[in-house]
Amino acid sequence: MDAARFFDEMLGEGDTARGPYEDYKAWFDGEENARLLQRSADAEAIFRRTGITFNVYGDEDAAERLIPFDIIPRILSDREWTRLSRGIEQRVRAINAFLHDIYHRQEILRAGRIPARLIDQNEAFLPEMVGATPPANVYTHIVGVDIVRTGEDDFFVLEDNARTPSGVSYMLENRETMLQMFPELFARQKVRPVGDYPKHLRRSLAACAPSCAAGRPVVAVLTPGIHNSAYFEHSFLADQMGAELVEGHDLRVVDGRVAMRTTRGYQPIDVLYRRVDDAFLDPLTFRPDSVIGVSGIMDVYRAGRITIANAPGTGIADDKAIYSYMPEIVEFYTGEQAILKNVPTWRCSEPDSLAYVLEHLAELVVKEVHGSGGYGMLVGPAASRKELAAFSAKLGANPANYIAQPTLALSTVPILKRAGLAPRHVDLRPFVLMSPNKIYITPGGLTRVALKKGSLVVNSSQGGGTKDTWVLEE
Repeated sequence: MDAARFFDEMLGEGDTARGPYEDYKAWFDGEENARLLQRSADAEAIFRRTGITFNVYGDEDAAERLIPFDIIPRILSDREWTRLSRGIEQRVRAINAFLHDIYHRQEILRAGRIPARLIDQNEAFLPEMVGATPPANVYTHIVGVDIVRTGEDDFFVLEDNARTPSGVSYMLENRETMLQMFPELFARQKVRPVGDYPKHLRRSLAACAPSCAAGRPVVAVLTPGIHNSAYFEHSFLADQMGAELVEGHDLRVVDGRVAMRTTRGYQPIDVLYRRVDDAFLDPLTFRPDSVIGVSGIMDVYRAGRITIANAPGTGIADDKAIYSYMPEIVEFYTGEQAILKNVPTWRCSEPDSLAYVLEHLAELVVKEVHGSGGYGMLVGPAASRKELAAFSAKLGANPANYIAQPTLALSTVPILKRAGLAPRHVDLRPFVLMSPNKIYITPGGLTRVALKKGSLVVNSSQGGGTKDTWVLEE
C-alpha cells in the first residue's frame, strides 16, 4: 500500500502537528535526540528491573522477553475519546446482553438475526452455562476492545476480547514510566490518569459479589502459575488490588463455597478473577486432566455462591464469525445503530465468501475464528507465493475455521529512532469494567505498535511494542 494513504495521527499536512499533538510537538522540537534516546534506554532499564516480561508460546528455547516500549506517546483529544467511549460502552452492553440471551431464551436466534449453527456448532459455547445466571447478571466483568483507525474520524473495532483480556499491566507501567521520565510533560499538559484502574477493578468486581458474601467481599486472582506468559500481570494486579494470588492447588470446595488455603485455615472466596481458560477451570466438568483448575467450582458457581470473572462461556463473544454479526447484535439488544463500525468480514464457511477469499487471498487478512495473539493468521500482501498456497489449502480443508478482512490502511504514530521519528502502525485496546450499575472505561488504554517498518501486526508475540496512551482533558 502507498504510504501516502496512511493517516498520521501526529502530523497533518505540511508536517504541522494535529491539534492533540500541538503542545507535545512544540516540546519535542526543543529536545535533543540524544537525550530522548537516553531516556528510552532508561525506560528499558526500569522495565527490566521491574520484571515486566512475557513468554512466547511454542518457543521453548526463548528466555522471557521485554515488551519493547516506545517513549513517543499516542495522544487523543477529549472529543475523540468521548465518541470512542460512547461506542465502546454501547458495544459492551450489547455483548453482555447477547451472552445472557444465548445461554437462556436465545431470542436472537429465534428472530433469525444470526444463524443458529454459529452457536450450536461453536466450540466456545458451553452447554454447562445454559440456564445459569451469573451474580448481578454480569458476564463481561473485564473487556478489551481492539480498535484501529484509518482517518480523522474513522475508527473500527478489529476484535472483541471478552474471555480473559490481557495487557492492562503494561498500560499502567507505561504511564508510571513516562511520569518518571518526563514529569515536565505532565506538568504542561492535562492528561487523564489511568493509575486508578486497580482501584476501579476491585470495586467493580466486589459489586458483582454473590448474595452470600458477608461484609467486604473477598477477591482473589486465579493464575495458572509462573510459567504462564501473562504471570507478571496476574501477580501485578493481585498486588495492586490487595487481592490474594492463588493457584488451583490453593483452592477447594468447603461447605458449598470455594475457599482458599490460609495460615488460619480455609477462607471462602466471593469473587474469583480467573486467568485460566474454561477448559481447565474444573476437571469434574471440563478437562479431567486439568491440574490448574478447581474440582467442583462449577457446581458452586451454578448455585450462585461464587462470582467467576469473566463468566465461563464468554469466549463465544470473541469468536470472529460472531464478530461479523456485531452490528446486528448491537441493534438487536440496544435498538440503536452501532456507533463504532466493524471491519467488513467474509465468513469462509459460506461458499460465496470462500470463493471470493480464495480468489483475492493476496489482498486480504485471514484469521482463525478462535485465534488470538497474531497466531494462525495470514497477511496476504506480505505473504510469499508458498505461504499463499499453503493457506489456500488450509481454507479448503476447514473453511469454517476462518474469516477474512480487507487490509486496512491503519493509522500511524511516530516511534523514536536514532535518525529521528519514523511512522509505525498502531491499534488501541481500551479496558472496560462492567458492574451491575456502572461501566468504567479507562481513559486511553494500551496502544500496541508494529515496530517493523510496513508491518500491520502489532502483537508483542509477533515483534510489536507498546506506547503510553494519553487522553487530554478539555
